[in-house]
Amino acid sequence: MNKTRGGEPSCFTLELNKIQAEKLKSICIARGFERYDVNYADYAFRGNGFNLVMYRSGKLVLQGKEAADFLTFTIEPQVTLEFILGNESVHHPEWFRPHAGLDESGKGDFFGPVVTACVIAGEKEVHALREAGIRDSKLVSGDGKIFEMEKQMRAIGGVVVETMVLPMDKYNELYHRFGSNLNRLLGWMHACSLANALRRRYVSEGLLDRFSKQPLVQNFLKRDFPDFVLSMRTKAESDPVVAAASVAARAEYVRRMKALSDDAKMILPKGVNKTVIEVGRAIFARDGAEGLARYSKVHFKTFKEICENKEEIS
Repeated sequence: MNKTRGGEPSCFTLELNKIQAEKLKSICIARGFERYDVNYADYAFRGNGFNLVMYRSGKLVLQGKEAADFLTFTIEPQVTLEFILGNESVHHPEWFRPHAGLDESGKGDFFGPVVTACVIAGEKEVHALREAGIRDSKLVSGDGKIFEMEKQMRAIGGVVVETMVLPMDKYNELYHRFGSNLNRLLGWMHACSLANALRRRYVSEGLLDRFSKQPLVQNFLKRDFPDFVLSMRTKAESDPVVAAASVAARAEYVRRMKALSDDAKMILPKGVNKTVIEVGRAIFARDGAEGLARYSKVHFKTFKEICENKEEIS
């Protein structure tokens, strides 16, 4: 969010997704705000002491002497559900304590590896992350934007970023060595990236986007960092440091996918869908099962079904 007006903010720029933009539009109509036309905008309204313009790019511009109040008392609690105008330290003090954030990418994709990432930041760095617009990678469209965010994040002084990624042959080998249990392998990978980050900047606590009810990461970590406290919860990417970790993990996953695609001489798609299956069959027809394993997770049922030439994925 950008904000300007001498000593007091009166112009705000923030990003809204389509659902949020529609919700804001409904509020403006319900309150009887005057609508007017702006080039490249989905809509624009004149409110009581402010104007707002919602551009097709997803950017909202809000300005006027009452803009701050409309942001604080309407947009934050009813549209974004995030408190972005100086209230973060009151509503989310845990965001600003020095801590580690952990997330991963690629776990549900047939092609490509799993990447774990850990980011460590304190109060000053968290403010910088938020000013740079770093957010949950699932809310970011386009690989170019992910790389841009990663570059901004890594340029912030004091921010520590560590990733853990295994080549496909090593990943497929370790999956079986960990008892064919993806969560155990993922827990070990998270512990590795976290430990490497803590050796660069030690903090006493961290937050992990929960992927298992068991304390797998904690068990792997306790030998080297017995006093470190790692909490787990779902949707942890609302925490700015976990969001930064999600960006780091996704950026590295995309890089690895590009390298694998170059090696395969065809684009390897993400996810598990019809296109993925078609590409997998093309690789299998050309290189056999061993060749397909160079680019994919062999424990996915998709691998067996492609190799058995089944027509559909159940």
